[in-house]
Amino acid sequence: MDMFMTENTRKFQKDPLAQLTLANTLRFNDINTDDYAGVFFPGGYGQLWDLASDSKVIRAIEDWIREKTPVAMVCHAPAILRDAKNSAGEPLVKGKDVTGFTGAEDEEIDLSRHLLFSLEKALTANGGNFRRSNKNWLPNVVEDGALLTGQNPASAAPIADALVARLR
Repeated sequence: MDMFMTENTRKFQKDPLAQLTLANTLRFNDINTDDYAGVFFPGGYGQLWDLASDSKVIRAIEDWIREKTPVAMVCHAPAILRDAKNSAGEPLVKGKDVTGFTGAEDEEIDLSRHLLFSLEKALTANGGNFRRSNKNWLPNVVEDGALLTGQNPASAAPIADALVARLR
């Protein structure tokens, strides 16, 4: 959808080196999760179907957060946190300030009826302190310990900046 395209997205699509790198991306199962000082999970509705139930991804996030490795997630990527647990076996987001694509934003683009689950409801049901912007589509980045979450596409650049700042 063009409404989700940003100048950075257009720049990325026109960058031959970025496209070559993307074409040669390793599958998650083929990486050594210990090799990362920080991770970024981009948004997209596919996260609800693919990564939210991927046990290797969930375990990696649990390990990274426990080890205080910064984990940044934007838009629908925080859906991956739905089944993640802390070291006490409780939901990883319990008591944490988090955000992600809101139910109101899903409704506004008439996609909520197609989703497997509501990201906002899942994080809230797991005890997360869901923080939203005052108005749909405004950038919103929430940081709680090693976990960085961004609300929507407008939050992509600010959360990337926040992650880079953590890695410096």
